[in-house]
Amino acid sequence: MTKSVPLPPIGQLQEWLDYDPVSGIFTWQKNCGNKRAGLEAGGVDAFGYRRIRINTRKYQAQRIAWIMVTGEDPGKYHVDHINCNPLDNSFANLRLATNAQNACNRGKPSTNSSGYKGVTWKKLKNKWSAQIMINYKKKNLGYFNTPEEAHAAYCKAAKELHGDFARVL
Repeated sequence: MTKSVPLPPIGQLQEWLDYDPVSGIFTWQKNCGNKRAGLEAGGVDAFGYRRIRINTRKYQAQRIAWIMVTGEDPGKYHVDHINCNPLDNSFANLRLATNAQNACNRGKPSTNSSGYKGVTWKKLKNKWSAQIMINYKKKNLGYFNTPEEAHAAYCKAAKELHGDFARVL
């Protein structure tokens, strides 16, 4: 599990922020410094996630949303965006995930040249290979004549092994 900074108490969060669980938007409740009541809270970091500064610390908006709705700090768990849009903090789009579950729904790497997640060309075999990660270890799913066949094998394995956390694109 990841080490995360504990969130401020829910009372303090509710004092500073309004959260709309349907839209996922946070707004400031009161003026303080450059924070203006009624304006959207936080900014977007380099990874595309909204972060909100409270006192001197920045917190991930999805984690704040979780505690504001459930009353519980997600602690060691990730708060995962189901639709993979890091700016969609509507509560219906959030779920708790372990490190391994959160890693399952990463997209294909930028270095991927096959066009399919989990599919690579194996020059020595002169075939396409399908591989999937299980508990941080690669599992070979076989060799195929086309990248589409290899991708179909990856998709099947992802759904079986990762369930709702499977991401095949």
